[in-house]
Amino acid sequence: MTILDIDSDLRTTPLDSAVRLSVDNLNVGFERNGSVRSVVKNVSFNLHEGQCVAIVGESGSGKSVTARTLVGLTGENAVIDADSLRLGDDDLTTLSAKRWRSIRGRRVGFILQDALVSLDPLRPVGKEIEEALKLHGWGDRTSRKKKVLDLLRSVGVPSPGNRARQRPDELSGGLRQRALIASAIALDPEIVIADEPTTALDVTVQAQVLLLLEEMKQRGVSIILISHDLSVVAHLADTILVMSGGEVVEQGTAHQILTAPEHPYTQSLINAVPSRETRGTRLAPAAGAAPVHTAAHANDEHAAFDGPVLEAEGLVKHFTAPDGTRTTAVNDVSFSLGRGETLGIVGESGSGKSTTARIALALENADAGTVRLLGQDWSSVPETKRRRLRKQISVVYQDPLSSFDPRWNTERILLDSLPAGAFPSAAAKRERILALLAQVGLPESVLHRFPLQLSGGQRQRVAIARALAPSPSIVVLDEAVSALDVSIQAQILDLLVDLQKQFGLSYLFISHDLGVISHLSDRVLVMKDGVVVESGDADQIFTRPAHPYTQELLGALPTLDDSQTVSGASAVPKFTPEGTR
Repeated sequence: MTILDIDSDLRTTPLDSAVRLSVDNLNVGFERNGSVRSVVKNVSFNLHEGQCVAIVGESGSGKSVTARTLVGLTGENAVIDADSLRLGDDDLTTLSAKRWRSIRGRRVGFILQDALVSLDPLRPVGKEIEEALKLHGWGDRTSRKKKVLDLLRSVGVPSPGNRARQRPDELSGGLRQRALIASAIALDPEIVIADEPTTALDVTVQAQVLLLLEEMKQRGVSIILISHDLSVVAHLADTILVMSGGEVVEQGTAHQILTAPEHPYTQSLINAVPSRETRGTRLAPAAGAAPVHTAAHANDEHAAFDGPVLEAEGLVKHFTAPDGTRTTAVNDVSFSLGRGETLGIVGESGSGKSTTARIALALENADAGTVRLLGQDWSSVPETKRRRLRKQISVVYQDPLSSFDPRWNTERILLDSLPAGAFPSAAAKRERILALLAQVGLPESVLHRFPLQLSGGQRQRVAIARALAPSPSIVVLDEAVSALDVSIQAQILDLLVDLQKQFGLSYLFISHDLGVISHLSDRVLVMKDGVVVESGDADQIFTRPAHPYTQELLGALPTLDDSQTVSGASAVPKFTPEGTR
C-alpha cells in the first residue's frame, strides 16, 4: 500500500507543508504463548502540518491500537513493524521509554477514549491537568493553576474554579471528557491524537470541542481523529482511512469517502447514522432480524393496566456543591409515559436529565413531587412497599463494564437479575437465561465469558438482557448507546425497537445524541438547568422547535444533507456548528 497524500476537495490544507508524521506499512501484533496475533496490517498515511487524518471503523477494527502505537503505548507484548514510522526526524520504532516520555504531551497530545475510567479517581481533575504541565517543567505553581483554569474554560467547562477542585466521580461523563481534552492540549503539542474525543459530549459542547480542534488545526496543529461518529469526521477531517479487521479497506479525501464510498463496509457505516429521516427504518439490515426467543415476556400486571405506566409530577431535587452552594438539579419536572411508548429526554450535561431518571427509578429521593408506577404510589412510599413493583422498571446504563461485577461471568450476572422465587429449579433458571440471550441476539457461548472478554456491543446486549430478566413494563436507558460505534449502535437501536414491538415495552430514553433521540422517540422532553423548556411530539420538536434553547441544540446537531447523494449509501453526515450557519 502506498502512502496516501491526497488533499480533500473540501479542505484547503496545503500538502506541500511539512510532513510531521510518516506511517508506511505499519503492522502491529500481540505475542502470547509464543505466537503473534496480528491486529493492524499495512496501515500507511502521511500527516501534514495543519491537517486532520481521521481513522474510522467499528470496535476491534484496529483504529485505537494504531493510535496508541503512535504514542508508544501499545504494550510490552506488542510486536511492531513498519517500513517507516517517523515523527519529524525521530524514528519512532527505536525510541527508549525515556525519550517517549519527553515526546508524549509536549509534541504529541493524546486524548484517551474512555473518560469514565481514564482519570485518577483519587485526585481533583485540576491536579491531574496541572501534573501534565509540571512533568514537562512548564511555569511555576501560580501560572500552572491559572493555565489549568484557562484550559478548562477553553473546552467548555462551566465554573472551572469549582470543577478543578472536584474528583472525577463528582463530574458528569461529559465534564470528565472535557477534563481529558484539557490535559491533552495543555502543552500546545504539534500533533493531537484524539481517540473518540466527543463520545460523551452533548451536541452544543461537542460543537465547542470541534471548533476548538478546528482552531488548533488552523494554527497548524496536526490532528489524528479516531471516531465512530461520521458527523464529527465530516466536520474536521481532510483525509479518511476506513478500517475493518485491522486493515484499511478504503481511504481517500473526506469528500470522496463521504459522498461516493466504494467499499460496502463504508457504505454500511454511513447508512447506520440515526436521524429523524431514519425513523421507522432499520439501521443495520444485515443484523436486523427480529430477536428469536423461547419464552414469553410474562407481565400480567402490565397487560392489565391501561393508563400511563409512569407518571411524574412537579419533581424537585436540590444538591449542595463542594463550596456549599445549593443548586437545583431538577425543578418542577412533570411527564407521563404510555404503554409501548418511547419518551426521549435530551439536554446538555448538567441539565438534570439523569437525575430525573434516577428519581423515576426510585434510586434518588425527590425533595418535592411524586412519581406513580402503573398507577400506584412509587416515590412517596418506603422501599419495603416498592419491592413488589421494583421488577416493573429496569435500567440500562451508559457504561455496562462499570455496572457489572468483573468477577462474575455472563451466566451469574443474568442469574442474579432473575426475580427471587420466580424460577424454582436450576433447569427453569437456565431456560430463562437462554431465552434472554436469544432475545438480545447472543449465542450460548457467552455464558461463561467475563465482561472484559466481551466486545462493547456484546456487553450492552448483556446489559439489556439483564434489564429484561424481571419482565419489566418500563426500561430506563441512560445514554445506553453513546459509547458504541455507529454500526454496533445501529444494531442495538434495531434490537430495542424489536423488543418494544414484541413485548410492549415503554422506554424512558435519556441521551445527549439528538440523532438517536429523533430516530427512536415518540415524544421528547428538552431540559435545561433542571427545567423542562419544551416538550411535545418528536416530529414537532425536531421540525418546529419553539424554544430558543431547543433551536440552539438543533443548530448544533449533525444532520443528513439530502442535497448530496451517496453512491451506495443514503446521505452524507454534515456538521454545522451554531454561529457558522
